[in-house]
Amino acid sequence: MSIGSSYPVGRSTPGPQPARPLPHAHVAAPLGLRLLAVALCCLLALTLTATVFVRTYPGQWLDGVLLPRAERGGGYEQQTVLVGPAKTVLATFGSPTLLAALLGAMLLVGVLRRRLVAGIVGVGMVLCAVVVAGAVKSALPRPDLQIESSTTHNSFPSGHVAAATTLLLAFMLVLPGWARRWLVVPSAAGVSVIAAATMIAGWHRFSDALGGVLLGVALFCLAAASLAGWRGDQDRVGEPDGGGLLRRLAEAALALVWALVVVVPGLAASVQRGALVAIVAAGASTMFLVGSVVFLVRSADFAAPLSARRGGPPQPVAEPQKIS
Repeated sequence: MSIGSSYPVGRSTPGPQPARPLPHAHVAAPLGLRLLAVALCCLLALTLTATVFVRTYPGQWLDGVLLPRAERGGGYEQQTVLVGPAKTVLATFGSPTLLAALLGAMLLVGVLRRRLVAGIVGVGMVLCAVVVAGAVKSALPRPDLQIESSTTHNSFPSGHVAAATTLLLAFMLVLPGWARRWLVVPSAAGVSVIAAATMIAGWHRFSDALGGVLLGVALFCLAAASLAGWRGDQDRVGEPDGGGLLRRLAEAALALVWALVVVVPGLAASVQRGALVAIVAAGASTMFLVGSVVFLVRSADFAAPLSARRGGPPQPVAEPQKIS
């Protein structure tokens, strides 16, 4: 019983409770560091692919089993009715006019979305892929290991596939998140078609196509990491995606089922088994690598903040003085 007080006797007033963490708060590595880690992994995979398929007997033998040399002429052109369409695809994509138009469109999107720096970085990324692929092909020796299905001509990595991969990913630097999700699947499928065309036409081996994709993804991660460093923690890279992730996984599963049901049977009727395995493996690798890095940057905004554009950090706002 209490006298003259509205507070109950024998009960202590509860003290301040410790602050509870926000429901979705979690520690995540900065986007730039994650992109650098992925780039390092891709460069390591690129080195291993070159070492195994170019420098070792089992690698050269496997390339020859997947895409055997033609009986006449000693080239790798496959005996299929798809050779003509494959050469048409390569000639169209290799047109300087088309490449210039695509790069110009990317710059235009960058200007309209106030992402000009990202657009310029994307153009440099595509040109760098072509130069690096050519330099590696010239500098990397391919030893003669006395394999009947192999030649000493080095074509690793594919410049066409590297350019197609970097061109696709360069658009991801200037497009908003919702457009990336719509563009990634058909564009990755287009890169897979170009990779398949290089193998069917006999321009490249399977390892060359895989190396081109790895090189393109590595260059994109390096370029995106440099742009992400401008914004620091302002990028919304740690947001939970929940239902969005499940939806995209379902879309990817449907696309894979469609490819297995529609595309693969048509290819199986037109190409040999080795070429079919090489085309499917190259396409699956492209979809996985491209989809992974696009998901990684799904919420990133590759633009310099206003403070960086004006050349100085933002000034802190002074707090009002308390009157005691």
